[in-house]
Amino acid sequence: MKYTKSIKKNHDFQKIYKQGKSYANKYLVMYVLENEKNENRLGISVSKKVGNSVIRHRITRLIREAYRLSELFFRCGIDIIIVARVAAKEINYFEIKSALKHLGKLHQIYIRK
Repeated sequence: MKYTKSIKKNHDFQKIYKQGKSYANKYLVMYVLENEKNENRLGISVSKKVGNSVIRHRITRLIREAYRLSELFFRCGIDIIIVARVAAKEINYFEIKSALKHLGKLHQIYIRK
């Protein structure tokens, strides 16, 4: 079973933004950088432009849960930052999960067994 840690430090976010590769769709932007460890790290960013704190936390919880349930299909040893776009406040869990899966396939880190 895989275990994912959170990315919390600003310098870690900045490093991934600068050195990582990004792809986007209508709802999410995903930055990915190899971390040379045997674990994944996940950072989630939801701007105040998206909505008030209730909406931002709801989106954060949906993204975290969608990742947690599909974690087995992501490669190990990567840092992932997911940035929610304004359009994400209107969607439900299944659309978040689909958007996350789509970005994982674009980055070639989503491997369906």
